[in-house]
Parts: sequence; structure tokens; C-alpha cells
Amino acid sequence: MKRPQRVPGHVMRNGAAALCALLFYYSVPVGWVFELDAWPGRALGVCTFLIGVFGLGWLVWRRVQSFLRAPTAAGGRVDGLLLIVCVVGSVFALFYYRLQQLHPDQFVGLETRTDALYYTLVTLGTVGFGDVHAVGQVARVATMVQIVFDLVVLGTLLTIITSSVTSRIHAATLAAHQVSGDAPDTTR
Repeated sequence: MKRPQRVPGHVMRNGAAALCALLFYYSVPVGWVFELDAWPGRALGVCTFLIGVFGLGWLVWRRVQSFLRAPTAAGGRVDGLLLIVCVVGSVFALFYYRLQQLHPDQFVGLETRTDALYYTLVTLGTVGFGDVHAVGQVARVATMVQIVFDLVVLGTLLTIITSSVTSRIHAATLAAHQVSGDAPDTTR
């Protein structure tokens, strides 16, 4: 009988980071009018918000500990970068959503939290479909800040990948030289 394969730890950590970021994002209490008859929904919202915040905090703490134990491990650096993207992406999306609530003339096509998250991810992916876009000055400045952040993240990711590949090639070259230096010369 074939044993089920285990899900790698980094996949679980990254999935947990994305889940906690979504819990945090969709449950942050923005624009609430506190009515007494709506307390069950508010209590559920506060609970999911706290779960998201504590989950993200715990994941960040674990990532920092992991980085301190092995600062040169490429997988840990990529996981840390993905965690930062989840947290900062949630913050940008919340900012865009709240900005649109307070100043409806800042964006075209941004009405809901999902629209704000979509806009944030499309900007992160450098896709820019144009269906949701910034038209106000504050929204444009915030989007430019996000674009700079995104470019730094992409550059860091490329640096991590390149340095990991380079170090592996260097290690393989050293191993090949050690093996060929210890073996008898058979070319004569």
C-alpha cells in the first residue's frame, strides 16, 4: 500500500501566512457604526481579526527565529519574503479600501474589499488590467509606494535565487575538483 506523501513544511507555513493574512484583511473593523443589535457579527469579526493578527505575529516570530538559526538558507529567506508580501499586501489593500470609503473619487472600479485586494495583487504582479485604477493624487502616490515596494521584493527574490544557484554551482565545482584530484590519472 502506498503511503500518503507529507506536505512540506514551507508549503504549510506559506499557506498559513496567506490564510492569516486573509483572516486579518477581511475582518479588520473599518468603518463600523456600532449598533447594539449587530453584536454577534461584530464579535465574530473581532475574533477572526484577532486570530489573523496573532497568527501573523506568530508566523513572523517563527520566521525571525528560523532566520537567526540559518541566515544563509535560501528557502527560509524566500519564506520570509513571502510572509512580508502577505502582511504588506494586506496593509496596502486595507489602505486602498479605506481611502476609497473616505474619498470615493480616488479610484475607478474599487468598491469592495475584494476589489482592493484584487488591485493590490494586480499591482504586485505588474499586470495592470486597468479595470480598477487610481485617479486621485493620494491613490496614485500610494500606488507608486506599493510599486517601489514590489520592485524591491522582486529584486530581493531574484537575488536570493541567483545567490542560491551560484553557491550550488560553486559547491558542485569544488566537489568535482576534489573527486578528480583524489582519483588516479587515467588519461595517459
